[in-house]
Amino acid sequence: MSMWVELRIAAALLLAGCAATAAAGTADARAALGRTATPAEVAAWDIDVRPDFQGLPKGSGTVAQGQKVWDGKCASCHGDFGESNEVFTPLVGGTTAEDIRRGRVAGMTGNQPYRTTLMKVSTVSTLWDYIHRAMPWNAPKSMSVNEVYAVTAYLLNLGEIVPADFTLSDANIAEVQRRMPNRAGMTTDHGLWPGRGRPDTRNTACMSRCADQVAIASSMPAYARDAHGDLAQQQRAFGPVRGIAAGSAAAGSVASVAPAAPAPGARLASQYQCVACHAMDRKLVGPSFADIAGKYKGQDAHAALARKVKAGGQGAWGAVPMPPQPQIPDSDVQAMVGWILEAK
Repeated sequence: MSMWVELRIAAALLLAGCAATAAAGTADARAALGRTATPAEVAAWDIDVRPDFQGLPKGSGTVAQGQKVWDGKCASCHGDFGESNEVFTPLVGGTTAEDIRRGRVAGMTGNQPYRTTLMKVSTVSTLWDYIHRAMPWNAPKSMSVNEVYAVTAYLLNLGEIVPADFTLSDANIAEVQRRMPNRAGMTTDHGLWPGRGRPDTRNTACMSRCADQVAIASSMPAYARDAHGDLAQQQRAFGPVRGIAAGSAAAGSVASVAPAAPAPGARLASQYQCVACHAMDRKLVGPSFADIAGKYKGQDAHAALARKVKAGGQGAWGAVPMPPQPQIPDSDVQAMVGWILEAK
């Protein structure tokens, strides 16, 4: 073997050793990032309930108990009997005794203007899980397990799925599943199901001149307006239910300059879901922020508005009540009120 070949082999071995050392060093550095989540942290996130009821905590609640919780925490958005479409589409209605017997809601294939929750949902676990993790919208996950059972029981009773003297529990919820009106309506024919080979949205990743910051706002950004099709057409023009005209013509290009960071008051109004009912310059469920500022122009209304945010109210701007927000810290309330009173 020539000296040149020997030198080449030695150099190759040296480079391989350096690469292995570098790879090991990178792996060690990555392993040192972060820390293992504690059991309490994992438990706080691990709250999902599967269709086979794995993950469902033990508990129970009656229809009567659920009505009391509903009146205090749910009726302001969904109506006394789940029938309101003032804020969202109704939760109850559109199902029949025949649907309960058959397990498929006939109205889902008809010309009903919109579909209620009990028309669409196939599994009672989905109903329980969503209420548990997301309701009430102004204070998610604030209801106890037994309150969630009770509210779910009340909603099921409104749909005539369970009787008025029913007690829903982890022991009998599987029996209730066998009476869900649309239990046979589950479909796997959608983009998120494995093997379908197509995405759930039509949006494309930005590859150049992308905004490096997305501002939270009360309206959909132009570049995302058509990601899920025309929302106005999907909602249909029926009653006060809203939808954004979001066809391809409405879609714009991504701004090359990142938008300015929102004011603290604007960020808090989004964080606490105020923008679900209030827009900056137009009436949604409640008055616009600009209208509120105009009404109190020249007045020292900070304290009065702060009290209204915390306690809720009804009648000043119409019949739809504003739910109380006692969980918001006073400092955040003051920041939001100050920003609202300066709205243009």
